[in-house]
Amino acid sequence: MKDSMKEQVIEMLKERGVSLDDIAYLAWELQCPYNSDLTVDECKASLQRVLDKREILYPVLTGLVLDDLAQSGNLPEPLLSVIRRDEGLYGVDELIGLGITNIYGSVGLTSFGYLDKMKKGILGEMNSSQQDGGRVTTFLDDIVAALAAAASARLAHQDCVKKEKVV
Repeated sequence: MKDSMKEQVIEMLKERGVSLDDIAYLAWELQCPYNSDLTVDECKASLQRVLDKREILYPVLTGLVLDDLAQSGNLPEPLLSVIRRDEGLYGVDELIGLGITNIYGSVGLTSFGYLDKMKKGILGEMNSSQQDGGRVTTFLDDIVAALAAAASARLAHQDCVKKEKVV
């Protein structure tokens, strides 16, 4: 079941214009100041490991489906309007992101907050598109930021373990 769910999540992201490379690049941007030898491919491998966890896949699926329901108008008011506008005080989208990153501790949480605020790369594109009347990405942008932050935090934890063994 898990592998098919992972494949489904990857396909759903792709349908929304988000590749694993896009997310891996965000993770790389977060970690490259601390590990100059790090490659985007290593970040993508870390992301694949993050996506192996059901406790990651469930909130991702939930958020993506909520975006779809809002896009098609199949949520009750006032929730429909709140999600379509990506209301600042709604916060449930960020809670899903925080739930994803919390698995990897405080470094994941702070990285998620940074990406959510700065809207780097594909995150900025999604945000601008929704504001211009495009596809609803209220949950998607937080999911992408959270996945990148989680992959980055996973790498940071691995790097710390390597350094501890050297000392």
